[in-house]
Amino acid sequence: MGDKCKLKVVDVFHVSPPPGSVHSTSVPLTYFDIQWFLCCPVKRLFCYEFLHTTQDFMELVLPNLKNSLSLTLQHFFPFASKLVRPPQPQKPHILYLDGNSVPLTIVEVSGDFNFNLLIADYPKDVKDSHPFVPQLPSELILEDGTRSIPLMAIQVTVFPNCGLSVGVTFHHVAADGKSFHHFMKSWASICRSTEGDYSITLPFHDRSVVKDPNGIEMNLLNQLWSWEKEFKKDTGVIHDILADNFRATFVVSLAHIDKLKQWVSGSVKCNELVSIHISTFVVTSALIWVCLVKSEEDSKAKEFSDNYDETFYHFAFLADCRNRFGLSIPETYFGNCIDLCFVSLKRKELVGENGIVEVAKAIGKKVRELESEALRGADRWVLDFTEKMESGKLISLAGSPKLGVYETDFGWGKPKKSEAVHIDTTGSIALSDCKDGESGIEVNLVLDRTQLNNFNAYYQELLRGP
Repeated sequence: MGDKCKLKVVDVFHVSPPPGSVHSTSVPLTYFDIQWFLCCPVKRLFCYEFLHTTQDFMELVLPNLKNSLSLTLQHFFPFASKLVRPPQPQKPHILYLDGNSVPLTIVEVSGDFNFNLLIADYPKDVKDSHPFVPQLPSELILEDGTRSIPLMAIQVTVFPNCGLSVGVTFHHVAADGKSFHHFMKSWASICRSTEGDYSITLPFHDRSVVKDPNGIEMNLLNQLWSWEKEFKKDTGVIHDILADNFRATFVVSLAHIDKLKQWVSGSVKCNELVSIHISTFVVTSALIWVCLVKSEEDSKAKEFSDNYDETFYHFAFLADCRNRFGLSIPETYFGNCIDLCFVSLKRKELVGENGIVEVAKAIGKKVRELESEALRGADRWVLDFTEKMESGKLISLAGSPKLGVYETDFGWGKPKKSEAVHIDTTGSIALSDCKDGESGIEVNLVLDRTQLNNFNAYYQELLRGP
């Protein structure tokens, strides 16, 4: 941000569901939730055009925004709850008590800050987005050692006569991307409705639909407890490692996606097509993974040894399990319901002349296998992820264009920009739909300047095709 930019906290509210609308409730965690204990908080920023003053916002917009948030939390009460972590061997759970709330902070920007910088796709300092997403409130530690951890915080920042942003931070143990965006779009729908005339699809909270005949939950809990020393709370400190990093958005157009599909399909043998799923997700993932590995090579070439070709790289992606793979879990299920999937390839396969085809084949085969082998290896999610992460060769993909991020309209129009701010620290690559409403995909990533330039060069080269 510019040195002259100033942030002023105008007010802080604690928004609860309407009194008496939600009974005190304990929500058990499933194995889908436990894998996310070692994940830093998720931070999502939505930016909107708002050509009005801060006073206009406080008088005309804020009352409805607060009331609609309260009504939404009535149905999505886990976000207003606490994550309770008692001493071992007691199991963690989510607990809602009457009066629990979500902090809503209202901030005003003054001074030298260009709102257009915030909504631009071109590379920008990662720290530019940080002031506009909140930190979670501090956890409470009880006398017996039980930790009570808040699960959500919201910040609305007004850029007078320019725009406003809605920044949301939440603990991934509470919900996955589909549940979170269900919450956001429900809040937006209630907010833009008039005279209480709204209709939203209610979330499904019954955790008993998640069956665990093989004891996956206890396996993951034991792995989690073994890794407790590795668990680090996100304090919001901007580490020096981020000092030279930049955030950028690349758009893969529908035309480019079709071209990539034709490239892969034309290079795969007929007898292989049956076992490979060639989709928009597959070819986009292949494009990103190849560009990242090649761009890293260029920026760190001096570190590579002669036998580096045999080094394995790992790619992690998520698969929604709602109403799929033979699981009777409804589409509106609230919480986490995603399979953690891995693909591993040697460096020489990734950077070879036909790398993008080999990568697409590997990812496509894994996607196809999910139809019969979903949740295979789920009992090792925590171990597998931490082992691959420690190798330094793991790239993980988050988000999905199917989540409809740009459909979140509070009555001020669709977002001019939305970003997954937490990828600064996770190193993940975030996918979403496009803000222009086209059928392409936005790819949001954070790299240092050198690797980002290299990535862009390979990205443009591969989009031109073989």
